[in-house]
Order: sequence, then structure tokens, then C-alpha cells
Amino acid sequence: MHLVVFSSSSLKQRSMASPPLLPFPEGGVYLGLRHRGDTVVMNGVAGHDQAEEADSKQDGSADAEDANEQEVIVIQDTGFTVKIQAPGAEPFDLQVSPQEMVQEIHQVLMDREDTCHRTCFSLQLDGNVLDNFAELKSIEGLQEGSLLKVVEEPYTVREARIHVRHIRDLLKSLDPSDAYNGVDCNSLSFLSVFTDGDLGDTGKRKKKGNELEQIDCTPPEHILPGSKEHPLVPLQPQNKDWKPMQCLKVLTMSGWNPPPGNRKMHGDLMYLYIVTVEDRHVSITASTRGFYLNQSTTYTFNPKPANPSFLSHSLVELLSQISAAFKKNFTAQQKKRVQRHPFERIATPFQVYSWTAPQSDHAMDCVRAEDAYTSRLGYEEHIPGQTRDWNEELQTTRELSRKNLPERLLRERAIFKVHSDFAAAATRGAMAVIDGNVMAINPGEETRMQMFIWNNIFFSLGFDVRDHYRELGGDAAAHAAPTNDLNGVRAYSAVDVEGLYTLGTVVVDYRGYRVTAQSIIPGILEREQEQSVIYGSIDFGKTVASHPKYLELLEKTSRPLKVQHHAVLNEKDTAVELCSSVECKGIIGNDGRHYILDLLRTFPPDLNFLPVEGEELAPESQKLGFPRQHRHRLACLRQELIEAFVEHRYLLFMKMAALQLMQQKANKDKTAALHDTSTADAESESKPQALEASEKVPDGTPTSPTSSESTLTLDDAEAMTVSENPKSREVVLNACKAVGSISNTSFDIRFNPDIFSPGVRFPDDSTDDIQKQKQLLKDAAAFLVSCQIPSFVKDCLDHSSLPMDGATMTEALHQRGINVRYLGTVLEFVENMPAKAQIEHIYRIGISELITRCAKHIFKTYLQGVELTALSAAVSHFLNCLLSSFPDAVAHLPADELVSRRKSRKRRNRVPGGGDNTTWASLTPSELWKNINSEAQSYYHFSLQCESVDQAVEKYGLQKITLLREISLKTGVQILIKEYNFDSRHKPAFTEEDILNIFPVVKHVNPKASDAFHFFQSGQAKVQQGFLKEGCELINEALNLFNNVYGAMHVEICACLRLLARLNYIMGDHPEALSNQQKAVLMSERVLGIEHPNTIQEYMHLALYCFANGHLSTALKLLYRARYLMLVVCGEDHPEMALLDSNIGLVLHGVMEYDLSLRFLENALAINSKYHGPRSLKVALSHHLVARVYESKAEFRSALQHEKEGYTIYKNQVGEAHEKTKESSEYLKYLTQQAVALQRTMNEIYKNGSNASIMPLKFTAPSMASVLEQLNIINGIIFIPLSNLENLKAEVQRRQLMQNSGKIEEQQLELDDKLPVDD
Repeated sequence: MHLVVFSSSSLKQRSMASPPLLPFPEGGVYLGLRHRGDTVVMNGVAGHDQAEEADSKQDGSADAEDANEQEVIVIQDTGFTVKIQAPGAEPFDLQVSPQEMVQEIHQVLMDREDTCHRTCFSLQLDGNVLDNFAELKSIEGLQEGSLLKVVEEPYTVREARIHVRHIRDLLKSLDPSDAYNGVDCNSLSFLSVFTDGDLGDTGKRKKKGNELEQIDCTPPEHILPGSKEHPLVPLQPQNKDWKPMQCLKVLTMSGWNPPPGNRKMHGDLMYLYIVTVEDRHVSITASTRGFYLNQSTTYTFNPKPANPSFLSHSLVELLSQISAAFKKNFTAQQKKRVQRHPFERIATPFQVYSWTAPQSDHAMDCVRAEDAYTSRLGYEEHIPGQTRDWNEELQTTRELSRKNLPERLLRERAIFKVHSDFAAAATRGAMAVIDGNVMAINPGEETRMQMFIWNNIFFSLGFDVRDHYRELGGDAAAHAAPTNDLNGVRAYSAVDVEGLYTLGTVVVDYRGYRVTAQSIIPGILEREQEQSVIYGSIDFGKTVASHPKYLELLEKTSRPLKVQHHAVLNEKDTAVELCSSVECKGIIGNDGRHYILDLLRTFPPDLNFLPVEGEELAPESQKLGFPRQHRHRLACLRQELIEAFVEHRYLLFMKMAALQLMQQKANKDKTAALHDTSTADAESESKPQALEASEKVPDGTPTSPTSSESTLTLDDAEAMTVSENPKSREVVLNACKAVGSISNTSFDIRFNPDIFSPGVRFPDDSTDDIQKQKQLLKDAAAFLVSCQIPSFVKDCLDHSSLPMDGATMTEALHQRGINVRYLGTVLEFVENMPAKAQIEHIYRIGISELITRCAKHIFKTYLQGVELTALSAAVSHFLNCLLSSFPDAVAHLPADELVSRRKSRKRRNRVPGGGDNTTWASLTPSELWKNINSEAQSYYHFSLQCESVDQAVEKYGLQKITLLREISLKTGVQILIKEYNFDSRHKPAFTEEDILNIFPVVKHVNPKASDAFHFFQSGQAKVQQGFLKEGCELINEALNLFNNVYGAMHVEICACLRLLARLNYIMGDHPEALSNQQKAVLMSERVLGIEHPNTIQEYMHLALYCFANGHLSTALKLLYRARYLMLVVCGEDHPEMALLDSNIGLVLHGVMEYDLSLRFLENALAINSKYHGPRSLKVALSHHLVARVYESKAEFRSALQHEKEGYTIYKNQVGEAHEKTKESSEYLKYLTQQAVALQRTMNEIYKNGSNASIMPLKFTAPSMASVLEQLNIINGIIFIPLSNLENLKAEVQRRQLMQNSGKIEEQQLELDDKLPVDD
């Protein structure tokens, strides 16, 4: 195992793009133990993150060496402090680490409030200039307390441009327009609007005694339970910081650029034109010495310095002298900028687009204008003046060494950075291609056949060019192939075999077109494809080539990817060996690397959607009406399904082998030699033990037997059995045959991806094998419908899977290996369930997903026929037909454009989106819904039977605002944020002014941080065993490593922070929990989107920690925000809403808003009864919470009624003796006493009138502690007293020992109800 010693400060990673703002715990040495051979399971997929692990499993020897040698890696330990002296500023201290480059100190200075306006300077130590790219530890004489001087350097044209760009970025730093426009990896975050800076000092706000703050708890009307209106505007609340303080009216390049020769010789670099807030128009020269005013005006050129010229090294200094408003506002703005949470401004790794935006004014912006014309190739890339060689970068980063942890971190960080840059460049290029701004490399051909090269990336359109896919489904196949290919690239990159290279691949859907962007293999453009392909086939198997080096490389991937080595016949009828599908092509580039491409059939075909003549599917499939005709013949099974299927077969194999061995043992003659019995003992023990090992893995994370220890156990068992006992050999052989293993001596299932491919022929001697493979494919298809779909529905029924919208539902299906084309089947399955009412939310989300996906398919072809001038009119018309109740939506075709169209017929531009027809305008709502119905029938085999949107809403209980969100996210449409009247029958809901933009929808590979993920998993495992402190340390370590690989912003870092916050909370560190959860919320908003279901959950967790820290009003605001978002995303009728409403009700109870509290708690009670069944423990708890509020209101009769209900449930479910039942019974007694006392008092009053002696009644507001206790219970957080924790640990260890000795069959430890597990 590797022993790693870290200092967290040494791991501060600051990518060149983002300012150094990563919030890390300072100092601190972590000891992290990295376990080899943990199976990595990410999102329920066993990912083979490290090829060396997969390899070492195969030969079994590498692993042993690893275990013996303890490799100790010490990463340079301590940070130190240097003093920095900038001109005109006080010297200040800066903490640095020896690993940092000088460049990173530059970044810090360009971000600091007092030095942010400098860009062109050098750092000097004792008069020596430091090299920007040197690491600090390599600089002689640099130590604790050294003084670094900031020295202004002369400008060059490049430096002057960088300076102007930086100043413009500072001026725009609070302006959200980049986030709305989806540029430069900016995205929105609204958390600060709700916390009002409460959490500023990580929640250590001064408490004003213990009195309740006077807070207004009434939520807006639309948030209350049962409200019918769901407004859109609150989705983006107004952030008062965004009201921009104007510093300048105009800052732009002057029309006098570039300087003429005689001025260049005076040092002029460029000219700027500026209008100040006071309306003063000035012309500025950027020269090598700095910036000064010149005497030019708009129409006369006079470059001589003005008097005074205010020569300054920085533009900010110059402007501060000529404009008082600039000076005041710029300072105020920078103060605000620095106060914002770093996570609100760091760039995200991949662009996130917002589907709504407010109306914004279009302001002049010189940098944006210049970017648009120069296509930015010169700047954004760090190497000025040349485009990046993407292929070289992508492949070189893969070749970096990965022997120890620091090397692997460096490698993964490089891979991740290049990937995110490549995805951004590919997306921009794809948009440029569709918008017609890139010249085709084959301009003579018709538009759909054109191909493009831009910025060293190759672009092709998703159409069936040259009838390549004719037999596979034409355009439909050509549209599906790129995503299949991308899945293949993902799989091969994850296996990460040294020496095997895949292309950088990004698939972009934009304006109805699908564009594939790929990096370019060196030399491929000079050669004919026929010459270059030395492995695989370019004509779907008519001619096939093979190559020993490729076979050797692909053999290494065949085990993790479950691909069988097989032979096919070529055109000369000779057998050719392959270890992939025939379409997978091998090309050796001019750089000598072995590339594989066209990986669209990495995974085997899905026979449920591939009717083959003469082949019968398994009865489970036939019963459901499979096989079904699909649009194309490229439907294949998902990798997750293959993993789950193999896992399932493995358990079957173990059970059969164990069973037969036990029978043999029983049948053995008692007089047999002792020797025999002992071997049999060894076998029967090692087999079931391996079985246990794979069964005890928690649900939803199938281990892959190929890379987990269980296989080794099995192989050992075989080694013993096969050599010593012919009978057990027979046992293994039988079990192998029964489960379809390709080997007769061990369990090994692999698939042949070429089975049923049209045009592929197999040699005669492999007929048996092919039959076996066909059977395996039928079994896998049957497994999907008979096991995976029911298990998905079961998970939804017991609420272990809680999808909230289309995206989370799709993800849940994918985790179980179910393709979305099975959506209709899933819905039918739900429809025929006896307990359908308990998963109504799943049915509803499924229906809205089905409708919006059908609409998306139709929208795609609809948009292809629209020319650019009519784009917004066409999109708004489509949305009206889809969502508006207005029966005769008419498209607006502006008349003048029709006239000009007639004239310009001759010079028709030929961009892919250049169709100038107006057929789109004739679409009607009834026709669109007819098409949606037929699409649902033909694609999903589901009959919707809705003639209009209103009928669909009525029949399935949908919300139009939810449908609008789903369709906008799927198609990339951005709409104006305002209230839309969908239900008006007199005018359409949308006009063309409401369509603001159309964004690309991008799919790409997500490189993983494998080491960090191992730490994260080990941490989670520790927590589940009750070792909270150890778990916490491991997860902190994981956070460090994640930051090191991904930078500061990433989905996985978000999960890490959430778990950390939960652990902090459980261990009693409430302020720390608050600080970590705040980061998690900000990150979720930025990386996933402001109303993503994960963000909603993060808001709920944050509200709990706010409450625990005494910020009651903030906690309520956060809960109200979460409720609003949930209403938009999925509506009120969802099991998660019960939890949210219980939280809101409890907090309101705590601040004595009893009537409001009851509205929420009674709604929660109703939802819980519906989704968990009236007799569930959740419902009992709901009854109890309602009873408590009634008690506080002194309405004892109602309180008693509810508590009795709860008591009955407890008694029936857990018995009289259970502590819950006892608690409830005690509370009933107490309520009865209170009720009797109240009644006495009332009688007294009636009898004696006003002079009655009234006993004071105890009406108590609930204590915060008791409210918090209930909040913890409903949120599934249970505190364990330390003594119990010790017992629990001992118990866990005892069980593990028993398990290891193979005795734990009858007892299963139910940890769920004892331990805090993050749900």
C-alpha cells in the first residue's frame, strides 16, 4: 500500500485560468492510506480507473510486490511566507508553497484589491528578475520573510492588449451577463441573495442574546401548500450587487488603430477611445511606457500627448485622475468583488447554460467585439499566435508517467485541463460551423455532406453521407452513431491502456444539427482511408484487416470491457482475428501512435430492438412484445447493463458450484480418505466466502468480478480443485456451461460485439461459439426487462431512488443499464403495478420526459428547415404549438423579409442552416400533438392519446412550467424570464421577443480523478462502519486530491463537501458544517444549475445547519427557496416534498407561527400517507409533529387524535415494547392530562365567572433544542453517544470476523437505522 504524506498547502492547485482562490484548510499534515485493488464504483458503474490494476489482476504477481513494498511518498511539506512590495502600496505578507510557480504569485496580485490593476510587471528578489515558470523551491535565496519587489515593465502590443482585457474584466466582474450568455465558463448563483451575507464569516455571527429575532416568516403566496400558480420570475431573484455601478460609459479601441509607422517609432502600441461618466470624450495612447492622453478626436488624428498627459503605467491610474466618478465607483466595485465568495466567481470546468434570462441592455464592449472578429485564436490559448495542436496535447498528457501518487495527480490534472479546454473549443467550433462561419474542406458538395476543419479540430455533420449507414437505418443511424462512438471512447479512456490511443471526441447538438468534433490523427488528411486502416473494416465487414500489435493492445481491454476475442471472414473467406467489433478501425498516425476510432459498437447489440429473422427471444422479452422495430440497427446495451449482467451471472455461478460441491460432500463415502475431505472443506469454504464477498456490497454499486478480490478467491479455489480433484473440475465445468462462461475452467463472460451485424461472417469452426454468444445476448436482453426494470421500479417504490426531473430519472435508469428507449416499457410496468399510487411521481416524471423527448425529436427536424432570420419566430411558434392553450397559433412572418427573400434567391448562402423555406410556419398545435402521439408510439411504443397540451396536463397531472423547463433544457433554448400565460385561449403565450438565445447541448468525456475517488470511497466505507473521525480525515484528503486534479469547481467536489458538512454536523462542529455546506450549495448552483434537483437538496441541508447555528430567518428563506424550486421542477406531489414541508413546518413551529406550521405539516402528512402508505413509520412521525403543534396551540383534542394515530402505527409496526411506542404512549398521557386541566379551568370560568381562581396552564413554546432534535430525526441524522459508538465499532468488527470465518448467514447487520448515512 502507498503511504502518502501531504501538506494541504502544498496541494493548492491554481490553474492558469482561474485566480488563486481555493479555500483549503491551512497547514495540517494528512496521512492517507491508499488501498490498492478497491473497485472503483462511480455512479453505480464499476469504472476501471487504473489499467495497472486491471493488468495486475490478470497476472496476479504485480499485486503481491505492491503489497510488500511500502512506498512512501513525501510531498514537500511546509509553506512559507514572503513579503511583497508593490509601487504605491503597503508591503503585505503572502503565504506560498514551494511547489508553486512564480506565475501563480502574478495571479494573486492581479486578483488582490490593491494590486488588481497591474498586469505588466516582474517580480524581483534582490534585483534579480524571477522566471515566471520557475517553481519557488528552485529559486536561490528565496526563504521565509524574503522581500519580493513588484517592478513595472515596459509594454508590448500583446501586454497592452492583455492589460485592456484585464481592466475590462475587472469592470465587468459583478455583471452577470456572461453567465446569462453562457460564455467563458461563467454561470449563475443566487445563494447570497437568500443568506444576505449571514454566512459571511462562516456563520460565526454575533448572537444577540437568546431572544428570538423578530422575523417575518410568511412565505409568498405561491409557495404555500396547495397554491395553483407557479410563477417563473422568482427563479432568478434580483441580486442587488448586480445593479452595476457605472465606471465608464465607453471603453473601446479607437478607429485610428494601428499606429502608423512614424508613431510606432515613438513607441505607440495602440489607441483607445473612452467616454467617462461625466461625458468627457478622451483619446488615449498605449505606449511602451504606459498610457497617456493624446490630442486626437473622433475625426482628426493628433497623436501628440495632451497637456497634462497623465502618463501612468496602468490604465486605472490614468482614468482615476481624469474622472472622479471612475475613481469612486471602481474602488467600491473592487471592494464588492473581493467580498464575494470565491465560488461565485471561479470559472467552472465546463460551460453551464441558463434556460431563462432577464432582458438586458447590450452595452458597448471592445474586447467582446474584438473577440468576435478575431475568433480569439490568438489569445485564449496560452501560446499566442498559433493554434493548439489538440491531438498532440490530448495524447501527450495520457503518456505522462503514473508510477506514484504525485505523478498520477499531475497526469490526471493535465488530462482534465486539456479535456475541458478541448470541449470548450470544440463547442465554439461546432456553433461556428452551423452558423456558417467556417469554410468547408469540400465546398463543392451538398451541404449535408460537408466537412470542416477549424482550430485543428475536424467537424462532421450527423447525416448519412454516401449511404454509409444505408443498411443500418440511414440518417437515424448516422444520428445515433456519434453518441455510441462517444460511449466507446469513454469506455476505452477509462480502461486507460498504455499505448492505445483514442481521439478527443465531443458531440454537439445545435439548432437541430448534430456535429461531431474530433481531434485529428497526424497525417490522416494526406492519405486515403483505405491505405491507413490496418486493423478493422471500413465497409462494415466486407473487407477486414488485422494487426498483431492492435490485437495485443486490445486484448488488454477485453477483460474490463467484456469483449470477446473472435475471428471473422474477410472477402477472400480467410479468417481474421479481431478483439473488437469490425467497425473499430486501427490507424497508426504519422506520430507512430496506435489510434482506434469508430467505437460505435464497443458494446453488444440490444436484441430487444433488433428483430432478426429466424431468431426467437427469451419468453420474458416476448411477453412484453419484444423484439421491436427501432429507427436504426445500432441499438446496443449500456456498459452498466453488461456489468450488472455479469455480476448477476457470477452470483449464479457461485451458487451452483457451491450447491454441487455440497451435494458431492454429502454423497461422499464415509470411508473415503481423510485427505479428500480436507480439500473438499477448503473448497466449500472458499466458495461461499467469495459469494458473501460479492453479496455484501451495498445495493446499486455492483462490483465487477473482473477487478475485485472475489475472482481471486475463486481462481484460488480452482487452482486447488482442478489439480487435485477431477470431480470438482466437473462441478466447475457444469457451472461454467450453465452461466455461459467462455472458459470451461473459470468464470469469464465476454460478448462478441459482431453477432447479428449485417455483412459480418464467421468461420465454420466457430459455429458452437456463435450459438453460445447469441444465447448470451438473448439472456442479457431478457435480464434487462425481467430484472433491471423491476429493480428500478422497486427502488422507486422504497424511495431509495428519488428522481425529481427528466435528467435525474434518465440518470437513475442509466445507472441500472436501462436505455431511455425503454421508457415506454418502464411506464407500462408502472401502470400495471398494484401499488401504482405510491409511485405516481415516477409515472408523471416519465410521461413528461416522454412527451418532451418526442417534442425534441420533432423540433430537431423542424429547426433544420428554418433560416437564420426567422429563428426566433420559429422557436416561439413551436413553443406555442406545444404549450399554449391558444388553439390557432399563427406564425409571424414579417412581410418585409418575405420581399427581400424573393430578391436574394440567386445568392443563396449555403450554410447547413440555410434552408429558406417557410413550411415551419404552417405547423398547428393539433398537428404537433398528433406527431408527438405517433412519435411516442413508434419510438417508445407507448400510446399517449392526448390531442392537445391541456388534455395531457389534465390526464397525467403535468405542469406546463415543468414541460417548458424540460423542453428548453433538452433543446438549448433560452427564454425571457417573465410570467407566461399558457392558458389564455385568446392569444399565444410566446412571441418572438421571448426567445433570447439558442445554446448547444454538449456531450463529452469526463476524465476522472481516480486516487481522489479511492480516498472518497474508503472514507465513505469508514463512515458507514462508524469510524467517523477516520472517515472525515479520508474525505478531507479526497477533497484535497479532487481540488488538485479538477481545480476548485466540480460535481465530485460538491459531493465531497456535502458529506464533509454532514460529518462535521454529526460530530458537533456546526459552524464548520455550515461553511462546507455553503460551498456545496454554491458549487451545485454553478456546476449543475440553479434549479437542478441536487441543488434543491443542498439547499435543504444548508437550511438545517443554519438552524443549528441559530440563523432561523436564513434557514426559512433557504427552505422556501428549495420549495419554490421544487414546485417548478416537479410540482407539489412528490415524496421529497413531504420532507421539505416537515422541515419548514418544524422551523415555523420553533418560531411560534403555529397556523402556518400546520399548513406545511398537514401537507407533509398527506404526501407521506400517499407515498409511504398510511401505516408507515414516516406517517406516524408526521402525526406526532402535527400533534406537537396542536399542543402548542392548546387544541388538545386534535393533538390527541393525531398522536393516537401515530401510537397505533407504532404499536402495529414495531410492537408495544419498542421505545418509539413507549414514547408515544407517554406523550398521549401528557396530552390527556393537559386536556383535562384545560377543561377544569374552562368549567371553573363558566361556574364562577370573572373571579374564578385560574390555575396557570403550561403553554410552552417549543425549545430550539427540541425542534432541532426533530429536524435531525426527519433528515435521517442520528447522533450516537460515544459509548454506543464504541459498542457499535466492536459489533461491526465482530461481525466482520464472523463473516470472514464464513459463519454469518443467518444474521445480517442492519446498519441503516443506526448510522448516519448520506442519502
